[in-house]
Amino acid sequence: MLRRLLGFPWRPATAPTLSAVVRCLSSGAINITVPLNFWAGQRRISQENRKENVYEPATGRVLCHLEQCGEEEVGQAVKAAKSAFGPWSKMSGMERARIMIEAAHLIESRREEIAEMEVVNNGKSITEARLDVDSARLCIEYYAGLASTLAGQHVQLPGGSFAYTRREPLGVCVGIGAWNYPFQIAAWKSAPALACGNSMVFKPSPVTPVTAVLLAEIYAKAGAPEGLFNVVQGGQETGSLLCHHPDVAKVSFTGSVPTGQKIMEMASKGIKPVTLELGGKSPLIIFKDSDLENAVRGALMANFLSQGQVCSNGTRVYVQKDILPEFVEEVVKRTQAITIGDPLLESTRMGALVSRPHLDKVLSFVEQAKKEGATVLCGGEPFVPSDPKLRGGYYMTPCVLGDCTDEMTCVKEEIFGPVMSVLSFKTEQEVLQRANNTTMGLAAGVFTRDVTRAHRLVEQLEAGSCFINNYNITPVEVPFGGFKMSGIGRENGQVTIEFYSQLKTVFVEMGDVDSLF
Repeated sequence: MLRRLLGFPWRPATAPTLSAVVRCLSSGAINITVPLNFWAGQRRISQENRKENVYEPATGRVLCHLEQCGEEEVGQAVKAAKSAFGPWSKMSGMERARIMIEAAHLIESRREEIAEMEVVNNGKSITEARLDVDSARLCIEYYAGLASTLAGQHVQLPGGSFAYTRREPLGVCVGIGAWNYPFQIAAWKSAPALACGNSMVFKPSPVTPVTAVLLAEIYAKAGAPEGLFNVVQGGQETGSLLCHHPDVAKVSFTGSVPTGQKIMEMASKGIKPVTLELGGKSPLIIFKDSDLENAVRGALMANFLSQGQVCSNGTRVYVQKDILPEFVEEVVKRTQAITIGDPLLESTRMGALVSRPHLDKVLSFVEQAKKEGATVLCGGEPFVPSDPKLRGGYYMTPCVLGDCTDEMTCVKEEIFGPVMSVLSFKTEQEVLQRANNTTMGLAAGVFTRDVTRAHRLVEQLEAGSCFINNYNITPVEVPFGGFKMSGIGRENGQVTIEFYSQLKTVFVEMGDVDSLF
């Protein structure tokens, strides 16, 4: 459990960690005053003197003030990461793995407090936040297991000569996180980077700056060299400084397509590799032979996790015309039964959206859908909890839109909120063409009892992550990423090692040089 943090005076040498001063947390009961920047082994105060309010989504009250990092702070963090890279990259995979496993154990022991801080930070339900913390831990454990398996290849050449390859780290990597999974994304980016021998400077979203620094403290306590994982806070300017820094070797970003394009452009000036996990407008296709109960469950999971703020959500729900009425009736009934309210309560299944501007944006999409001819079957309205302390929070009722067509804004554009658009289809070929008619390709799902059809369809779906008879499950052993404008590279799975390392080829001549001159 967590304890209140109320006006705690910070002292660089002896300041307790956030977890040490927060217990028995309830929504609206916390003010964070400790620094949220971290490099070279401790929390740091920015010298920029530029502070922005950070709000608690559940209540709408100011949670803390964000100290943005400028050129000097970014330089210090990168310098610390560069210093840590030397000894860390020289360790064996087993040595790195031991420290990462210890970090995973620390996360497990502090699961509840980290989850509660994530709720305060982001607004999602405590039930989901615990699963996010578990995913972070599992990711670190998984890459700790891979750290000692990094190896090259031996190639025999004529005359006894040979060649071999070495898989080597890149150097200082930058991770830029999104606000929907703050702690989890910090782990998803840092775990493969550290396993490969890199160091990292991580910039959380300025909307959710609270929990990344907890991961930095955990890595430090686990025995990582000072500067191995650093956290700098800030917005676009801070991100730009990181992307352009000459000592940064790679940038990994999770967020919107437009921001991803800018990061790719900035990184290109230094020919730096990028991993981009961007937006989506994913299709979920439900055939008439589906198990209807599972299809409804899948549609709810595809649209309402984290208040609908999930890039891979299957928000275009294509239902075969024969079962459309039955499906709609059941999905509306289940949607109306979702418990909205205080995200720290065990009974809550939908918390608050991340900010007031984002809530207003999502609600405007619902209004636009109505103007374009969609029918609001349920929800789509602001929600005011009965608890007085929550009345300033950013809540809305989950929405199901019927009578949707492919030309509508709600079907074409990423809403990033709890809004499901239901469309009907007749034939497999028709729905395949419609499903692929998008510039994005992050995910797609198919519900059917016909296994042959399922595999035939996913082969032709233009999406990086496809689900058959399920949706929005992300085991860390499996690569996650998109096609088309939904991104470049992958997160999780063994293949991600290739995106945080580089291959060196060594030729060894065992005889005389055969020269043409």
